Amino acid sequence: MGCKKEPFNTAWTQEQAPEIFKAKFETTKGDFEMEIKRSWSPKAADRLYQLLKHGYYDNAIFYRVVPNFVAQFGNTDSEQMKQWKSVTIPDEAVKHSNTRGTLSFARSGKDTRDLEIFINLEDNTSLDTLTFEGAKGFTPLGKVIKGMEVVDDLYSGYGEEPMSNPNLYRNRDLFYQTYPKLDLIKKAYLID
Repeated sequence: MGCKKEPFNTAWTQEQAPEIFKAKFETTKGDFEMEIKRSWSPKAADRLYQLLKHGYYDNAIFYRVVPNFVAQFGNTDSEQMKQWKSVTIPDEAVKHSNTRGTLSFARSGKDTRDLEIFINLEDNTSLDTLTFEGAKGFTPLGKVIKGMEVVDDLYSGYGEEPMSNPNLYRNRDLFYQTYPKLDLIKKAYLID
């Protein structure tokens, strides 16, 4: 018998992260760990803590892996996404550079950080000051501290293409049939 997931509760979006916390990601390529520093981006650290604490990234997809740039992942359950997206993360100043192994929330404009995360595969310092859709810079909140070789080995043959496929959020099964080599996050959780 499987455990049924607890229904979304907006109170989760008010939980504050510890000043430093770690998380483990079990993927189809192996495991990696990250350390998050709240001082780098307090609001983003709080959101990632909330998402990890409540199992949001379990069964997520690395849907955008671009060699020498980024590996981006997210949950494709549209109902879960809708609930979490009801509370976005305000923009914060970049306090740490987008160097290799750091992670940042993706965004599509001002105050739109919410659920999708990318890991820098190289030093992408241009992302520190890049202005896109009225928002300046992508704000790192932590770094991969163990297993970066796993992140480097994620399947990258599809590049940016999966991001433009409408089935990414509409029909996960059809999306995965189209891109069967994409790697998955089996489980992601907080560790001591």
